[in-house]
Amino acid sequence: MKKIKVIIVDDERLSREELKRTLQLYDDFVLIGEAENADEAKGLIESEIPDLIFLDIQMPEKSGFDLLESLDHVPAVLFVTAYDQYAVQAFEVNALDYLMKPIREERFAKAIEKIRAALRSKSSDNTAAEDRKIFIKDGEKRFFIRLDEIYLIESLENYTRLFFQDKKALQRRSLRQWEEMLDEKIFFRINRTEIINIKYIQAINTTDSGRLEVKLKTGELLEVSNRQSVKFKNRNGI
Repeated sequence: MKKIKVIIVDDERLSREELKRTLQLYDDFVLIGEAENADEAKGLIESEIPDLIFLDIQMPEKSGFDLLESLDHVPAVLFVTAYDQYAVQAFEVNALDYLMKPIREERFAKAIEKIRAALRSKSSDNTAAEDRKIFIKDGEKRFFIRLDEIYLIESLENYTRLFFQDKKALQRRSLRQWEEMLDEKIFFRINRTEIINIKYIQAINTTDSGRLEVKLKTGELLEVSNRQSVKFKNRNGI
């Protein structure tokens, strides 16, 4: 039976101890680390790559939501909170589940079953780039999304705007940062200000100047720069 690797993130030591004691009842869950703040948790998550994090939402300086937004790859999340308002937000961002403090054992058991079902429905080595999830927030809106749901990223000075599903959101990441974290087999930078998901291409035309023009399934008509047109043609044998 494959073990489910867990990290606990909570600024309250007693809450972490309570979670650890309860988690010991489940042999298929193994605790690989704990953190008391978002910065410590970020380093731990990136080095240990857990399957699941138990995450307190309300922490000093940086919240659990701030932590998730800083990660390039978000594992499965089970929120732990003492505040009902955050429980509601947890469902809005499609978390696996949430636990209210103080944690009741029967409620914990139900959450564990839900986690098992969700994680074991994936392949044992589910590392495909398109299955990676990120957490983004735009104002009061928060989303867990798979990277392959993003079809267009455009640069806006110090920000970028993501287009996914029927939504869009401003992000602090630069276009270069996105380019470095995205799978180049799926995403292609077409010019100085735009990256597209090639799975969303509906049609490709060549202009009189030799440049490519790409129409996405979502309706956008975008021009590829001269340099990137040559690169795209060579890459795809056009």
